[in-house]
Amino acid sequence: MESSPFMQSISFLLLLFPLLGFLAIGLFQKELNKKLSGIIASSFVFLNLILTFILFWYVSSTNQTVETNLFDWIKFANISIPFAITVDRLSALMLLVVNGVGFLIHVYSIGYMKNDEGVNRFFSYMNLFIFFMLILVLSSNYLMLFIGWEGVGLCSYLLIGFWYKDHANNNAAKKAFIMNRIGDLGFLIGIFMMFHTFGTLNISEVATKASVMPSGSTALLVITLGLFAGAIGKSAQIPLFTWLPDAMAGPTPVSALIHAATMVTAGVYLVARSSVLFMLSPVTMNLILVIGIFTALISGLIAIYQNDIKKILAYSTVSQLGFMFMALGLGSFSGAMFHLTTHAFFKALLFLAAGSVIHALNQEQDIRKMGGLRKKIPFTFALFAIGAIAISGIPPFAGFFSKEMILSVAYEHGMGMGIIATFISLLTTVYMFRLLFVAFYKPESDAVKANHHIHESPKVMLIPMAVLALLAMVAGFVQIPALFSTNITVFSTYLSPIFFAAHQLVPASGQNLTVLTEWLTLLIPLTIIAALVYFSYIRFAKDRVPAELSGIQKVMANKFYVDEIYDFFFVKPTEKLSLFLRETVDQSIINRLINTIGNSTLYIGGRIRLLQTGNVGFYLIIMVFSIIAILFFNLIR
Repeated sequence: MESSPFMQSISFLLLLFPLLGFLAIGLFQKELNKKLSGIIASSFVFLNLILTFILFWYVSSTNQTVETNLFDWIKFANISIPFAITVDRLSALMLLVVNGVGFLIHVYSIGYMKNDEGVNRFFSYMNLFIFFMLILVLSSNYLMLFIGWEGVGLCSYLLIGFWYKDHANNNAAKKAFIMNRIGDLGFLIGIFMMFHTFGTLNISEVATKASVMPSGSTALLVITLGLFAGAIGKSAQIPLFTWLPDAMAGPTPVSALIHAATMVTAGVYLVARSSVLFMLSPVTMNLILVIGIFTALISGLIAIYQNDIKKILAYSTVSQLGFMFMALGLGSFSGAMFHLTTHAFFKALLFLAAGSVIHALNQEQDIRKMGGLRKKIPFTFALFAIGAIAISGIPPFAGFFSKEMILSVAYEHGMGMGIIATFISLLTTVYMFRLLFVAFYKPESDAVKANHHIHESPKVMLIPMAVLALLAMVAGFVQIPALFSTNITVFSTYLSPIFFAAHQLVPASGQNLTVLTEWLTLLIPLTIIAALVYFSYIRFAKDRVPAELSGIQKVMANKFYVDEIYDFFFVKPTEKLSLFLRETVDQSIINRLINTIGNSTLYIGGRIRLLQTGNVGFYLIIMVFSIIAILFFNLIR
C-alpha cells in the first residue's frame, strides 16, 4: 500500500530540522548569544519530537510502514541504492528515544553549559548528532545506515574532545575514534559480502532473500560476524570496550545523550534490525551471547571499585549493554529493545544527576571527596535515588520490568543461564548503591565542608531530570509479567510484527517455566537485592576509612589491566614501528634516496650546462661532428 504523502513529508522533516539547527548555529555562532543557541537547538529537537509522536501514532494504529525515497543516490548498471528512509514500528520506537531523551538533554544543557565559551559550537555538534542518529535509525538500506553510523562516530569524536585545550581529552577522542574504526571495518566487510550474496542492500529485501537460505550458511556467517563486529565497536563490547569510560572526558550532557542513551545502543538496534540474518546464523548468536555475558560481568565488577562518578556510570553502561546483547544472543529481541528503552530513561537521568552533583561541587568527580550531599542538594539526591532504584531492577520502577523480561528468557534456556543473568543483574545493585551511599549518605568530606558554595541546580536542569525520573518510574508498566495475573504485553505485542519473521525461522528451544519457578526467580533476586542494599548502607554510609585494596579487588580497581595489556601489545609496538618507519625507513632510506637522485640530477645538469658556451663557431663544429656521426652510424648499420 502506498505511503501517505503527509507522513512522507513528516519523515523528511525529521532529518531537515536538526540539520537546519546545525547549520544555523554553526554558521552564525559568533553572532548568536549563548542562551539563544541553546533555545534554537532545543526547539528544532522539540519540533522533531512532535513529528515523532505523529509518526508513532500512525505506524501503531495503521500497522503500515512509511517509505520515503528522497533521491537516487547510487545508480549504475544493476546497482540501485536510493537515499530513502523507512519508518516502521522499530524505527518509530527509536525515534521516541532519540528525540525524547535528546530534547530533555538539550534543555538541561542550556543550564549546564551556559558559562562555557564554546557553548554555540556545543549545540551545533549536538544537533548534528541528532541528524546522523536519525539517518542511522531511519535508513532503508545498510549503506545509508553506515553513513549515519559513521556520522554519529564523528560527532562522538568532536564532543569527547570538546574541551580540546586539555590534551587528555584529545587522546580520549582519538581512542574512541580509532577503536570504533576497528569495528567499522568488520561492518564494511559485512556490507560487501551482503551485496555480493543478495545483490541488494535494502534491509527488507535482504531479510526476504535471506529467509529462504539454509541456517548456518557460510555467507550468512560472514555477513553477521561483520555486522556484529561493528556492533562490538559502537556498543563498547569486549574487546573494544575501553574507549567508553575514557569518553567521559566530554561534557556530562554528551555522556548522557551519546554515550549512554542513544549512540552506544546503535549496535543493539543493528542486531535487532537484522534479526532474520542473525537467527539464521547460530554460531554468531552464540558468540553474541558469550560476549554479552563476559562484557556485562567484567564491566560490572570493574564498576564496583571505581571512584570517579562518571566512570562508574560509564562501566555501568557497558555492563547494561552487555546485558542487552545477552538478551539478543538468547533470541529475545523484544527484551533487548525493552531494556534499551528503559535504560535510556534511567541512565540519562543518572548521568544528568551526576552532572548536577559535579556542577554543585565545582567540577569535582571523585566520590571519596563527597558525602552528605542529600542535605545539600536534596532534589538532585531524590532524582539520583530514583535512577539508582530503577537501574537496580527494584519494583515497581522501569528497570524491574525490562530486566524481568530478560531474566525470564534466560531461565527458559536453563537454570545455569538464569543464574548467570541474575548475578549480572545483582552486580548493578552493588555498584549503584555504593555510589549512592558514598556520595549522598556518608558524612561530609573535608572538601564538602570547605565548600560553602554548594547549591542546587537551576530549574532548567532539574525539570528535564524530573521528567526522566517520571519515565524511569512508569515506563515499565507497558510490559507486566504473566505471574502477576495482569498479563500486559503492550511492548512485545507492539514489536511482534517486526520480529515475527525471525522467530518463525527457528523454533523455540527453551523450556516453559512453572508458576512456582517464576515466583522463585522473582522473589529470590529481590530478597538478595534487599540484603545487598542493607549491607551497602552499613559498609558505605558510615564514616569508615576504606581498607587497602589487594588481590582480586586491586585487579578490578585497575580495570583488569586491560588498558595496560592493550598498551603493551598494541600501542607501544605500533609506536615503536612508527618511529622505526619514520626515522629509519622514511628519513634514512627513502628521503636519502630521493635526495641522492635530486642531487645527482643537479650535478649532471651542472656539468651538461657547461656545453652551452654561447660560441657560434663551437656550435657549428658540434653540428658537423654530429652529422658525421649519424652518417657513420647509418653506414655501419
